[in-house]
Amino acid sequence: MTTPDQAVSAAEAAAAGWAAAPPETRAATLTAVADALEEARAELVALADGESRLGETRLNAELTRTTFQLRLFAGEVRAGGFLDVRIDRPDPDWPSGPRPDLRRYRTAVGPVLVFAAGNFPFAFSVAGGDTSSAWAAGCPVVVKAHPGHPRLSRLTAALVTAVVPEGVFGLIEGEREGVEALGHPAIAAAAFTGSQRGGLALARVAAERPVPIPFYGELGSVNPAVVTERAAKARGEEIAAAYVGSLTLGAGQFCTNPGLLFVPAHDGIVDRIAGLLGAVPAAPMLNDRVESGYLAAADTLAGRPGVRRLLWPEGPGPRLLTMSLADFAADKDVAGEECFGPLGLVVTYEHLTEVAALLASLPGQLTASLHGEEPEAAELTGLTAVLAGRSGRVLWNQWPTGVSVTHAMQHGGPFPATTTPATTSVGTAAVERFLRPVAYQGCPPELLPPPLRDDNPWGVPQRLS
Repeated sequence: MTTPDQAVSAAEAAAAGWAAAPPETRAATLTAVADALEEARAELVALADGESRLGETRLNAELTRTTFQLRLFAGEVRAGGFLDVRIDRPDPDWPSGPRPDLRRYRTAVGPVLVFAAGNFPFAFSVAGGDTSSAWAAGCPVVVKAHPGHPRLSRLTAALVTAVVPEGVFGLIEGEREGVEALGHPAIAAAAFTGSQRGGLALARVAAERPVPIPFYGELGSVNPAVVTERAAKARGEEIAAAYVGSLTLGAGQFCTNPGLLFVPAHDGIVDRIAGLLGAVPAAPMLNDRVESGYLAAADTLAGRPGVRRLLWPEGPGPRLLTMSLADFAADKDVAGEECFGPLGLVVTYEHLTEVAALLASLPGQLTASLHGEEPEAAELTGLTAVLAGRSGRVLWNQWPTGVSVTHAMQHGGPFPATTTPATTSVGTAAVERFLRPVAYQGCPPELLPPPLRDDNPWGVPQRLS
């Protein structure tokens, strides 16, 4: 088995060559990985199903997402816009004083350590979004495999290794090994998707190194959703059904699971949700450890002051709790914590203005959803601003599960939803995490990297002034 030092040292040796590789070389490598995964689809999905209990339908869809995002990043590499090339010609009459020849772009930071996630064995794992975005930036990647799917991780790693340049990818296993790699002086950045406790522990390691490095941790949240009184009266049944579907999608094992719902106190929507949720059968959770963690967290939340159990089956099935806005406000530090699984906490309110004040005091979230009617949209600008202030993505009459892999997606939010709120782990902007700006002043063409040369051999966009 490869040791952390071996994997990181190989990445360090490959870093300069991979960063200098022409866009077409990097893009072709990303595409080759996608092709390799696609060719092994049947074997990969069967192995993932055996280790994760997620089912072949879900896993096939997730593998499709994974190969798509690899190809999407290949397109970004070919386009070259993320390099942000800026060229200032010399100008002796520049208002602030004579301007020299300045050329700036963004280049790879160096070897990246990726901690694979347990709930997405393809899309946030060995060849997932963190890995593909780091490759696109020109960074070799060392992946710390998740213990929930070791055989799948090894097979995926073998497929990747066969088609990427030596040192551009490496796989390590083990919690101690992951921490050791994080402390290696050649690692320039790290990315993580998982629990808040685990993510914060690793973030401290990254920050306390002799040379601290960026740690991009996506730690989850309760993703509050607010239903206005007008929406509840107009579309109560529709909203209840859609909420139940989002809450129980993937057995509630998504970081965007809408675990906290605010609804009017007297419109009957709580009872509608309870009735619909009670008809949803229990779905297998990822593994026994995740299931026991879900049940323990649910029991803790159910025992808090003011909490009532509306649906509480035997075993790991969906659960529903409710409490008043006043009770939630008095206990929000505990009642507002994430429960990883299909548990919903419905908070009932009398006045929407009180909900806005409470939401402003919540910790950072990945998402926040608002369900209202179009005629009242102008009245909700203040509440929308509060939601935007506490989250990375605001949804109108939609639910947060199902994160689209696209150019405008923001999957990240204020702390503690993520450790670095200015970035995203999904979408093409994810590549920005693994780049750093460098400027060249007065340098002859022979010393300039290709994107900064006048002949522009890579054919990337250049901002000239």
